[in-house]
Amino acid sequence: MKESPESSPGSQAEESVDAVVFRSKVHGCLLGGALGDALGYPVEFDSLEGIRARFGTSGLTDFRQLEAPAPVSDDTQMTLYTVDGLVEVLQWANDGVGADETACLWLAYLRWVKTQGVALPGNAPHQPDRWIDGQEVLRHRRDPANACLSALLTGEMGTRSRPVNPDSKESGTVTRSAPFGLLPYVAGEVLYRFATDGAALTHGHASALHSAAVFSTLIHDLLPEGASLQAAAAKALERAAASGVPELAARLEAAVALAAEQPVQPERMTEVLGEGWVAEEALAIGLYAALSAERAGAPQAQFRAALAVAVNHDGDSDATASVAGSILGTLHGRDALPPEWVEAIDAGETVEKMAQALIRVTVG
Repeated sequence: MKESPESSPGSQAEESVDAVVFRSKVHGCLLGGALGDALGYPVEFDSLEGIRARFGTSGLTDFRQLEAPAPVSDDTQMTLYTVDGLVEVLQWANDGVGADETACLWLAYLRWVKTQGVALPGNAPHQPDRWIDGQEVLRHRRDPANACLSALLTGEMGTRSRPVNPDSKESGTVTRSAPFGLLPYVAGEVLYRFATDGAALTHGHASALHSAAVFSTLIHDLLPEGASLQAAAAKALERAAASGVPELAARLEAAVALAAEQPVQPERMTEVLGEGWVAEEALAIGLYAALSAERAGAPQAQFRAALAVAVNHDGDSDATASVAGSILGTLHGRDALPPEWVEAIDAGETVEKMAQALIRVTVG
C-alpha cells in the first residue's frame, strides 16, 4: 500500500493557501453537501408532483418542513469516508511515507460497507477501525447505491483497467468526490487522476469516472479567495469536452446554457438535464442549480435558492442537492450556510470534525 513520498498528494505543491479562507471553504463544502443531501433525501424517490402534494406548490425548500433532526444519506456517508481515506494518505505523507491513495480509499469504503450492516466477503482485506467508524450517526442504512455495495462486496479493488460494474454510471461517484478538490497543494491534473481512480473502485463507465473528476476539479477551482463560479464552470466545460465522454460534455453545456435562460421551470430543467440518477446528470443539475442562484443576492440567499432548485424535480434529489450545496459552500465558505440549517441535520457535528481532520493534515 505504501509508495515513494514523491508520489503522495501532500508533495505536489502549487501555490500558497490562505489558511483562514481554506478552513472556511472546507467546512462550507462538506457541510453544504450534507445540507443538500439531508434536504433532498426525504423526496429522493418522489416525483415533482408528489413533492408538491406533500409540501405545497413551492415544494420542499426549508428544514422547518421536516422533522428534526433531518438525516443525511449514503451520499454524505461516503463523502466522509472519502475524507477519511485522504486524511490517512496525508497522515502518512506528513510522516514522510508515501501511501497508495486509491488503496487507502478502497479500505475506507470497505469500512463504510461494515457500517451498513453487511458482512464483507472473506477475500476482503481486514483493516482496523478509525475514528469515523465509531460514529453512530453514520451507522444507518439509508438507501445505499446498489453499484457501490455490489462492487465493494466483491472483495476486489476495482481499477480503470480492471473495472467492476463496467456499465454503471450511478450518481454516487460524483456525490462522494468533492473532497478530492479540497486538497490544496495538488495540481489539477493530479486531482483529476485521483478522482477517476477513486470512482473506478465501484463504477466502470467512463461517465462515472470523468463526471467525478470534473466535479472534483471544479471544487478545486473554487478554493482561492475571490474565485468565480462562472470561470470554474467554463473550465469544467473544457475538461468535459476533453474527457472523450460526449454525454458529460453535452449535459454540462446544457446546464450552463440553461442557467442563462432564467427563469426556468423544474419541468424544463428535467427535460434538458435529466433526473440526476446517473453521474453526468447529477453533476449538470447541481451545477445548473448553483449557477441559477447567482441572482438571488447574498450567499445565504443563493444557497437556499440553489438547494430549492436542486431538490424540487423528478429524480435523485439528494444527489443533485448535495452537488449544488458542495459547490456553493466551497465558493462562499461557511458563511453561506444558514446556521439553523446546520443545526437541523443529524450528522452536523461529525461533518465538522471530519472537516477539521482534513484541515489539520493540510494547513494545520
